[in-house]
Amino acid sequence: MVNIIWVLLTVIGIVFAIFNGTIDEVNKAVFSGAKEAVTICIGLISVLVFWLGMMKIAEQAGLLKKLTNLFRPFVTKLFPEVPKDHPAMGYILSNMIANIFGLGNAATPLGIKAMEELKKLNGGKNNASNSMITFLALNTSSITLIPTTVIAIRINYDAASPTDIVGPTLIATIFSAISGILIDRYFYYRRMKRG
Repeated sequence: MVNIIWVLLTVIGIVFAIFNGTIDEVNKAVFSGAKEAVTICIGLISVLVFWLGMMKIAEQAGLLKKLTNLFRPFVTKLFPEVPKDHPAMGYILSNMIANIFGLGNAATPLGIKAMEELKKLNGGKNNASNSMITFLALNTSSITLIPTTVIAIRINYDAASPTDIVGPTLIATIFSAISGILIDRYFYYRRMKRG
């Protein structure tokens, strides 16, 4: 559906530009936008590769296992329907750690795998389970220590101090995570009372 919307927007924009006499400006915008997109992607790739390498070093050093063990008691309380040794729990914890380090691109496949495992626990039903809803709230509002994507974009646009965003991002994501968990728990207990 999203693909159809994008195609329709593009076609409508081109047709409007033809009738409006601004097709030359559209052509210039398309090519300059494509050039800028490639520049941004290369900048993002370099930062992402760096932090993925750091994650690999942290994994080899045992830091990720320690972080997983640190978060496990908290996460098991948020997901009481998920057995402690179930693969979904591992994917949930890995997704959280990747998000904490600002590796959204690395966290996405882990989040998809977590949802697949949670769907299996839900009996394959198409309705979202309590655990699936909680995971979505937690994943969307997760705490981020190092916003790598934003830092990379700020580097590409020659920001004077690209890492100035770290403090405000940490504060904002702490508040968003707390809010997400509180709202999720409110509706979780409401569902439990009705169910």
